[in-house]
Amino acid sequence: MAKSIPQLIERSPKTLPRSADYLCIITFVMGVSIHLVRDSINHRLLLSGYQLHLSVRENPIMKNLKPERLVPIELLQYYDESLGSCMWHVPLFLILFLYFTGCFTFVKDKKQMSTSAWLLLGPSGLYFWYLVTDGQCPIFVPFIFTFFPMTATVMHQKRKGFLPDGNRLFLLYSFSMSVVLVIMWVAYLWNDKVLRKKYPGVMYIPEPWALYTLHLRDKHEINM
Repeated sequence: MAKSIPQLIERSPKTLPRSADYLCIITFVMGVSIHLVRDSINHRLLLSGYQLHLSVRENPIMKNLKPERLVPIELLQYYDESLGSCMWHVPLFLILFLYFTGCFTFVKDKKQMSTSAWLLLGPSGLYFWYLVTDGQCPIFVPFIFTFFPMTATVMHQKRKGFLPDGNRLFLLYSFSMSVVLVIMWVAYLWNDKVLRKKYPGVMYIPEPWALYTLHLRDKHEINM
């Protein structure tokens, strides 16, 4: 993904100033680095019995941690879910939006998606779904504020006699599939009391790994 960001910037007719391009790339790489570090730490915690559906203070392995003042800090969650996610995804969705709005084609020259693009649509939609559900509110907000302007741009350009080409259709359909998957995911887990406690508030989007440690890990270990 990091290698594809400069390529998207180069292909988009609507670009930011060069200094802003560099800033977006640097911020994106730093955010991804923070996320990778957190993933490696999370993996070790999971192997130690950490329960992602519980808060840091409620986790059994954290209750014996000394000194106790380390427990409520939750720096891991802050750096990844708040700081790291914003640094990673805000530049990403900004560049994707600029790339999307850059190229439209006349209706008479309308280009359809290729067969390979249709085959890749499912994995692409699942990828954005995972980004949103794993990143929570810091990801959902830039994601949805990218999707709505993309849809509005298509409607606006259509009135002028333009339609998105095959690449832009692929991106639009991927985002649309992700929105549907997120809605289905939230609806399925809407009445889960444990996850509701872990993710309070209006913005309720449970993490896939929290569902795993709550309902699936014990069954997986038994089968192993």
